[in-house]
Amino acid sequence: MSATPAARAARRPVAALLFNAMIWGLTWWPMRALQARGMHPLWATAVIFALAVVAIGLWKPHAWRELATHPALWLILLAAGTTNACFNWGITAGDVVRVVLLFYLMPLWTVVLARLVLHEPVTRAALLRVALALAGAVLVLWPAEGQHLNRVQPIDLLGLLGGFSFACNNILLKRESARSEGGRGLAMFLGGALVSLVLTQVLAVSALPPLSAGWLPGVLGLALVYLASNLALQYGASRLPANVTAVIMLTEVLWAAGSALALGAGTLTLQLAMGGALIVAGAALAALRP
Repeated sequence: MSATPAARAARRPVAALLFNAMIWGLTWWPMRALQARGMHPLWATAVIFALAVVAIGLWKPHAWRELATHPALWLILLAAGTTNACFNWGITAGDVVRVVLLFYLMPLWTVVLARLVLHEPVTRAALLRVALALAGAVLVLWPAEGQHLNRVQPIDLLGLLGGFSFACNNILLKRESARSEGGRGLAMFLGGALVSLVLTQVLAVSALPPLSAGWLPGVLGLALVYLASNLALQYGASRLPANVTAVIMLTEVLWAAGSALALGAGTLTLQLAMGGALIVAGAALAALRP
C-alpha cells in the first residue's frame, strides 16, 4: 500500500536530516581525494567555503549588512570556522573513526558552556552525560598496552578542538536565534573560509596547487554539496523537534565509521568500540532530554 501524501510529507524532514548526516559522515573521502591532488585540507576548506559564501551573498545580500552590524555573529564566525577547519583537517590526516568519536564529545563541552553562557543549571542527567563522555574519551585515548594514559596526539587535538568549537557554535546559535538564517549561515560559511585561510598562513602550509592538478571540479562539487547539505539541515531542523533532530544527526557517526572501516581509513578495536559506545550514549542522552 502506497503512503498517503501526509505520510510522505512527514518523512521529508527526516530524509533531509539523514542526507545532511550522510554528507558530513562521508566528507572525509572527497577531502582525501583532494589531498591526493596536492591540496591541503585547510586550503580545500578555505576555497570550498569561499565559494559557498559567494553563493549565499548573492542569494541573500542583506546577510552582509546583518553580519557587519551584529558582533555576536562574529563569534559564530570564529566558532564555526574553527569547527570546520579542525574537522576537515582531522578526518583527512588521521584515523577517521577516532577523530569523529572525539569530535562527538560535544555533550561534555555543552554542559559546561550552557552553564557559563546560557546559565542553565547542571542537573544529574547532565552530570551523567559528562561522566559517559569522559569515560568514553579515556577509552578512546588510552594506549593499547593499557599501562598509562599516553600523550594526546596532534590529530586527537583536532577532534577535541573541533567538537569543543562545535559546541560553542551550537550554544551561540541558540543565544542568537533572533538573527536571520541568512545572517547566521553567512557567518558560519565565512568563518570556515577565513579561519582555514588564516591557518594556512600561520602554519606555513604548502601553497595552493595549480589548476592543472585537477582539483577544481572536486572543489566546485563539494561547494554545491555543502550548500545542499546546509539547506537540508535548515529544512529538516525547522520542521522537527530539536531532540528528534539531534538523534537523527547521530547517524553521522555510523556513516563515518562504516565508510572508513570499509575503505581502510580507520580501525576499530574492542576498546575503541566501547569508548565510542559511551560517547554516543552521552550524545543520545543529550538529544533525548525533554
